[in-house]
Amino acid sequence: MDQGAGLERLRRLLGGPELAELRRRLRSRYERGSPGGEFTLGRLDVAERRALEGLTGRPVRSAGSMRLRMTELDAALARAGLAPSLRRALEMLDGPVEDLKAQRQAREQAWQRALEEAHEPRLKAVVGEPGGAALLKRLAGRDPGGAQSILARAQRVLARLPADGIPLAQLAAQALGDSHALDAGSAVATLVLHACAAARREDRLDRPREQWAKLGVSVNELAAPALCLNLPVRQPADGVLTAGEPIHLSLRRLLRDPPAWAVAGRDVFVCENPSIVAIAADRLGGRCAPLVCTDGMPSAAQRTLLEGLAAAGARLRYHGDFDWPGLTIGNFLLRALGAQAWRFGADDYLAACEAGGSPLPASGRVEAVWDPRLAATMAERALAVHEESVAQMLLASLAPVDG
Repeated sequence: MDQGAGLERLRRLLGGPELAELRRRLRSRYERGSPGGEFTLGRLDVAERRALEGLTGRPVRSAGSMRLRMTELDAALARAGLAPSLRRALEMLDGPVEDLKAQRQAREQAWQRALEEAHEPRLKAVVGEPGGAALLKRLAGRDPGGAQSILARAQRVLARLPADGIPLAQLAAQALGDSHALDAGSAVATLVLHACAAARREDRLDRPREQWAKLGVSVNELAAPALCLNLPVRQPADGVLTAGEPIHLSLRRLLRDPPAWAVAGRDVFVCENPSIVAIAADRLGGRCAPLVCTDGMPSAAQRTLLEGLAAAGARLRYHGDFDWPGLTIGNFLLRALGAQAWRFGADDYLAACEAGGSPLPASGRVEAVWDPRLAATMAERALAVHEESVAQMLLASLAPVDG
């Protein structure tokens, strides 16, 4: 009998869409690398059972499962002149059977070789953890070759970190030959920042701009400068930056040429709103205590300045708006920089309410880590009191002590 006629008979016996699921289940035994001897096929519908009974010559039954042997199926197909084996029959009907087990082992070996390419200590540590390895696989689109490329490029970047105020685009151009290679969301940038954060044992990841700033790399270094007043610096004679006049310090300067702060053991006050700095400069001028403004949640320049002051020994003391965002900023500064609250407790809030305020939303409540009474008191009064309303109270802390 010619080959074409045999294939047609095979299609009538095991082909067709009504038996596609049966063929898939039989193929899967070969694909998993475990065809075995005897096995049971369950959940058989009428068409599937009739096909198997016709192939094996067994009597027709109504059971929903069937016990089979591979040797029995191979012999039946060969005896009927349809195919030398069940595997060959399945390939004739649906194409080559893939060895999924061998493919899986090959992928695992390829990934192991890729991970072994991580030699830089921070990178090696992070991809050695399950979470870091999973991140790399996601960034590489599950391609081991792509992962090797990402690792090689990330190591060239890490070899230059920490830096000394270099712009991100310049770092990308020097390390990778492409000024946009470390743009936000790129695989290399994501892996580099993750590795560095893990090395610092940071559980919460900052925004990329703040993460790069910690590494001495500026992103848009002239944006959102930090506003401050009367910050003491070490010079030939100790002094302050432009006494009595508010100034802006760019991220560029803070990374490239940071002032030598003379703040060890001193209070540096931190407010949320620029208007407080303006009022303090107008009322107290050069006599005002050192003051920094976060201008809302501190961005890269403000955080770099505050981190530098804290590292130099300053005691940071924060006051913000008596609203939920103000408490959120306070929680961040206390947790991340060890700041203390400055006239920012429940009793201070009650005193501030005497001047009135604006409605405080019931939603978005935030607990204050420094005063367990504050959030409950604010929720009860349902008033938001902004810093400008308590400027006189804050000036009393910023003014020099007589005598």
